[in-house]
Amino acid sequence: MDHGILALTVFLLFCLLLESHIRLPFWLAWVGKWHPMVLHFPIVLLLLMVLLGLTNQRMAPVLVQFTVLATLVTAISGFFLAVGNGEKGDLLFWHQYGGSLLALLAGLWYVLFQYGLHQKGYAKGVLAVIMVLTFTTGHFGASITHGEDFLALPRNPEKKELPENPKIYAHVVHPILETNCIPCHNPNKKKGGLLMTSLEGLLKGGEKGNTLVPGNVEESELLRRLHLPKTDEEHMPPDGKKPLEASEIAILERWIALGALDTLTLAQLGPEEPLTNLVKALMAPQESEQWKELPLVADSTLQRLASDYLTIQRLANHSNALTITAFSPPIYDPSPITALQAIAQNVVALDLSNLPLGAQEIDFVAQCTPLQRLDLDGTPITSATLGKLAHLEELQFLRLHGTSLDDGALSHLAQFKNLKKLYVWNTGIKQSALREFKEKNAGIEIEDGIQDSLESFFRKSDTLGLKQNGAP
Repeated sequence: MDHGILALTVFLLFCLLLESHIRLPFWLAWVGKWHPMVLHFPIVLLLLMVLLGLTNQRMAPVLVQFTVLATLVTAISGFFLAVGNGEKGDLLFWHQYGGSLLALLAGLWYVLFQYGLHQKGYAKGVLAVIMVLTFTTGHFGASITHGEDFLALPRNPEKKELPENPKIYAHVVHPILETNCIPCHNPNKKKGGLLMTSLEGLLKGGEKGNTLVPGNVEESELLRRLHLPKTDEEHMPPDGKKPLEASEIAILERWIALGALDTLTLAQLGPEEPLTNLVKALMAPQESEQWKELPLVADSTLQRLASDYLTIQRLANHSNALTITAFSPPIYDPSPITALQAIAQNVVALDLSNLPLGAQEIDFVAQCTPLQRLDLDGTPITSATLGKLAHLEELQFLRLHGTSLDDGALSHLAQFKNLKKLYVWNTGIKQSALREFKEKNAGIEIEDGIQDSLESFFRKSDTLGLKQNGAP
């Protein structure tokens, strides 16, 4: 057994000194994968050896031999795993070399034990260092596996609220990756050579390449692995990790299909773009408390009222808060919209843009008292009919672009108590009247114009699902 300890010690030193020149065969890389499974046993043996040594208790030589052998095997398998993972981060560096030093010190103490010097002060000092390294190296290893804050004191998680107009990458996509992917693809654990902490890292890709191909869902390796069967060893996240929700995968798909931009915002997406409702669904739980008193509405009711030109969705699973988007059919018929009166008390977001609305449809909108977001772009609404909606006290977001409103609309707009954002470009409202309205209603963010360069961008961005006459 002594010869085995000597051989493994020399081999470990050889690996550490020549690491930059070593290229592992596939079977040794496979051996490295056993490292997380074998490391727990030598930790127990090391702590037992330290306890017996510091208290001057008698210990069997075979215990010391087996402890040192197990520690060396663990350190070597860890070396194989680290080399197989490619580039190291700081945590992996300190874990690898801390573990290697721990194994070498265990071998040194075994020599002292063999020569009867294990009760000397310096021998006990070696044991003390072994104990400290056992805990610190274990901590680094656990931080790599479970995250750097895995030992943080428990606290109530604070849900990050999305802004009114979130950036799709920064506020939606990155948090999904941060929860599900970045624990294995960060500077400290760059699995597969892939860094997912930034958009630049995603575009650069890893060993497999093509992790993310802007505008090409089929060629993006990230999505291919997400869609693999859970039994496939290439499926991501790996076995034992919580898989992504279907809605999270759909968000990644649509973001990539739209070009994987870090500048894309929710306001740039038209209501017909699937990503719009996916993002709004993420925003909905923040406001679920105020909607818990909404009337119950059955799925069968929503299915009955929906059609090819009318989309009705719950803002969250099992929520009674609804978002409705209506599209312009070849022949317009107001009855599908007026039939929505049965669920008017559940509607919190409504898009009727570019429809030739009449008095009946406006009466329906007036019944949607929980309404917070209303889109009437390109409709024939007038200042007089707008007055019918002034009692919608929950309304926060109102789009009136491309309508024939005049200055008389401003008196009605001032009655919306909770209005936060208003779009009124390309209307009949005079700029002088609008300036005065802005001064009196400083709490309302008003969009009343668009730069020529931005307008050109929006008109060319059909792939983003933007309306031909619309902007943010």
